[in-house]
Amino acid sequence: MDIKKAVITAAGPSQRTLPLQKLVDRNGETKTALAIIVEEALRAGTEEIGVVVHPGDEDTYRAAAGPHGRRLEFITQEQPLGYSHAVWSAHRFTGSEPFLLLVGDHLYLSREPRGCAQQLVAVAAAEACSVSAVQATHESKLPYYGAVGGRLADHRKGLYLVTEVREKPTPTVAEQHLIVPGLRAGHYLCFFGMHVLTPAIMDLLGAELSTGKATSLSQNLSRLAGRERYLAAELSGRRYDIGLKYGLLTAQLALALDGPARAEVLAGIVELLAQEPR
Repeated sequence: MDIKKAVITAAGPSQRTLPLQKLVDRNGETKTALAIIVEEALRAGTEEIGVVVHPGDEDTYRAAAGPHGRRLEFITQEQPLGYSHAVWSAHRFTGSEPFLLLVGDHLYLSREPRGCAQQLVAVAAAEACSVSAVQATHESKLPYYGAVGGRLADHRKGLYLVTEVREKPTPTVAEQHLIVPGLRAGHYLCFFGMHVLTPAIMDLLGAELSTGKATSLSQNLSRLAGRERYLAAELSGRRYDIGLKYGLLTAQLALALDGPARAEVLAGIVELLAQEPR
């Protein structure tokens, strides 16, 4: 499976300004979150990148992407009808090809030379099916993420055959439906903010949206699991949701501590901790 297209969603009312926030990357360069996400997609080998935006945001986002702005294709979500609708808005762009899906409010740090999206694309290409990146997450964070249930795929560590997907489940629902063998008690496989999806997901989203019913991407991913082979993969890395309280600060600290200025940053943190509180 050749994954050459990427879709970044950034049209949500609570999400529109987050990709425009500036951070200092691990190499000390000031960039917007959008530019960092675009570089994540390019590093994974994608050649065409579509960004789903609110109408009128195109020029702002093109400028925010810096030198990558000229290679972006902008897709407008005409009405704020939710995340699944934002994904489906890119169906003409993706056509009959598989695609990498990223959200505009997550940043990633890999623990290995390959980037997180690069790892995910490699799994999807090898397995020739849809694959969602997941991260073992404590049940206290379930209100923020979709979560999957399943079992190890072919007894391979970190790769799971998905049987069910729930959007922001309660701990009770998760305990009843999303237990995955091998995880610590109270932890569940929650979405990492990136997926590689086959064209089948667009068919499912289009059919659901045509009925006028409210739908979610998680619901349709659960349907996808009943239609074709669908996997979840734990990656060597971590996600940072910049939409959470102090999320941008946490992401910035993680980027700084991952770079060559780690000692300088740590010294600054220790100095702050040593100061007397007011």
